[in-house]
Amino acid sequence: MVERASFTVMAKDKVGIVGRNGAGKTSLFKVLGGADEPAEGKVLHKGGFGYLPQEPKIDSALDGHTCVTHVLSGKSIDEELVRIEKLRIAMEETPDERNVERYTKAEERFRTMGGYAAESEARAMAVGLGLPQERLDLPISVLSGGERRRAELARILFAGTDVLCLDEPTNHLDVDAKRWLMGFLRSFTGALIVISHDLDLLDESITRVLHLDRPTESAIGHIVEYRGTYSQYQRARADDEIRLAKKAAQQERELARMQGVVDRFGAKATKASMAHSMEKRIARLTSEKVDAPRNQKAINVRFPPPPPCGETVLRAGGLCKAYGGPPVFEDIGFDLGRGERLLVLGLNGAGKTSLLRILAEETTADLGDFDFGYQVSAGYYAQEHDNLDVDASLLDNVRASVPVGVQLGETELRSLLGMFGLSGDKVFQRSGTLSGGEKTKLALAMLMTGRNNLLLLDEPTNNLDPPSREAVANALIVWPGAIVFVSHDIDFVQQLDPTKVLLMPDGDVDYFGAEWLDLVEMS
Repeated sequence: MVERASFTVMAKDKVGIVGRNGAGKTSLFKVLGGADEPAEGKVLHKGGFGYLPQEPKIDSALDGHTCVTHVLSGKSIDEELVRIEKLRIAMEETPDERNVERYTKAEERFRTMGGYAAESEARAMAVGLGLPQERLDLPISVLSGGERRRAELARILFAGTDVLCLDEPTNHLDVDAKRWLMGFLRSFTGALIVISHDLDLLDESITRVLHLDRPTESAIGHIVEYRGTYSQYQRARADDEIRLAKKAAQQERELARMQGVVDRFGAKATKASMAHSMEKRIARLTSEKVDAPRNQKAINVRFPPPPPCGETVLRAGGLCKAYGGPPVFEDIGFDLGRGERLLVLGLNGAGKTSLLRILAEETTADLGDFDFGYQVSAGYYAQEHDNLDVDASLLDNVRASVPVGVQLGETELRSLLGMFGLSGDKVFQRSGTLSGGEKTKLALAMLMTGRNNLLLLDEPTNNLDPPSREAVANALIVWPGAIVFVSHDIDFVQQLDPTKVLLMPDGDVDYFGAEWLDLVEMS
């Protein structure tokens, strides 16, 4: 994937790692973060190290923790809180002098060490990242995937490490949380290494770029370093590609000229010495030859045409959902006509994903019901890629997604994957090893095995690089079926041009207009 990659990140360095989807950025990050071992070479860390993977897995042993105690575990303060709570219970059960003294001393020590102030700081940090106050005391196990990711990011930032290694840190963050994070990173005095497709974050937070140059799956990549912001990197990279293309063309002409001399005179005894000398020059120039930059192959996405269906595609009424506490939303009702597009809007925690999971029949509503129209077939894209079997290959995942009654051979399945640039031996790779962008592409390919006339899409452009995002948007623009979707990507929403908006958790339905775009970014 990459060879002889060497670089140093010092305190106060703000480094972005960039490259196409599938170039190996996340694999490189796993090595830097200690999740994987390098095939050769070594990684040296100094000081505390905080690593946020693209899809963090919170240890099942922490399921008994609340959100705030998980954040506090960044400094092991959660363990002290548990100890104090046990001493308090013991004191209440047996209020003798010994138990009172043990609790008093532990509580006083915790106070003088700043434990209570730390909890206030942890709560403020979690709220800054978009976790509502009322969610902070819930068990970590009942939080959504996006909320768990924000809790894990808060834990890493709260730990106060010397080095932050963050893979797509703005995923699941609304505009206010993203602004809070960028402010935190701006004032962070340690070293930062970040992967992100969020151009605002890259321009605001980094001063140095490591470009992982690996144009194809079979190529061996290398690291090219650029100084400056992301915008400055883009200009410098464009200039480098022009220069390298010219140099490669010049070398090709020179090699062709020298080879012509060898072919013409190599067989003549009087010219053999000159031809031999020329061959040495050819070998030397070939070893120094630069590769002309290859344009990233554009993907061309096409969704299967929707089969005929009734005029009303979906009708919902009185939908309510709760998770052991107050309802996340209640009395949600709407209808969707053939070919219409409904944008589901709302702040974090408003129940957007829960609503789509109900409509996809992945979970059930506590109250209310919904009905699909005549001959309606719905396809669902899950933001968390819940439908992927991480132990199965890409090809096996796509094969398993083919609905009953649909016949697709291996050639057709591989064509669906190839449409997203997932081809060759890649299709036999274990899906759990894919980057976030590649998992998004695989999940979209799986969506295409069905013959759907209704698509339920939960953040379908997350993790995609700009060319892939554009290709998916272009495909959906011309697709004539009905769509219910959640997205905070303003450009994507504008391109899809929704017919209506459903505002969560209130359930208000309105026609879409430009005035809704501010809320799109906040959602």
